[in-house]
Amino acid sequence: MEVLARATFGAAFNFYRYGTGAGLRRGRLREYLERRSEARLLLVGEAAGYRGARVSGIPFTSERQLSGVGPAEATATIVHRVLAELGIEDDALLWNVLPAHPHRPGRPASNRPPTRREVAAGRPFVEALAEGRTVVPIGRVAGAALGLPCIRHPSHGGATAFRDGLSALVRLSEPAATLAEWRTACPPSVMHAPRKGRNRDGDDCRGHEDLERETA
Repeated sequence: MEVLARATFGAAFNFYRYGTGAGLRRGRLREYLERRSEARLLLVGEAAGYRGARVSGIPFTSERQLSGVGPAEATATIVHRVLAELGIEDDALLWNVLPAHPHRPGRPASNRPPTRREVAAGRPFVEALAEGRTVVPIGRVAGAALGLPCIRHPSHGGATAFRDGLSALVRLSEPAATLAEWRTACPPSVMHAPRKGRNRDGDDCRGHEDLERETA
């Protein structure tokens, strides 16, 4: 946690280090990581959003889900609902390739795609958490950044496809063994910078062959 709080992620805002409530966010994340220490799945998104982890401190989680007040976030609502429906909420650790908030200059209440430099700065944290876990990128940007097949991002009409993709993994008796190729080898040579102009919440995932030629 101390390393994360001191880290710099290009121009992305490290809300574990700066801003009102940084200490609270660090404490929440520390407790969350402890509770999920035995989780077998590592679900990795693209980056923190201004209505989600930037406020709550926990990936794919809104402040309203934690305290009942503050902003809600549609993707966070879908992700936690699906995890609960599949009975794997305690067996899934949620994270982002970039554990900071990339926003447009002068507009903290906005999201933008992370840069290659920002993704590279966040990569060591993914690799540390991936040890002993099956890594499942959520969305094409996360899949391209990690060089792994991904499941559909749940936003912008992707909720059903997200649930179906995650459900297919859960149905396997031993997903970590069966999907060994999903484990995070993640050589740097397979990293791809997202194309400009796309909202990260709109990325989809049509298969591993699309990652090389069509990143969000």
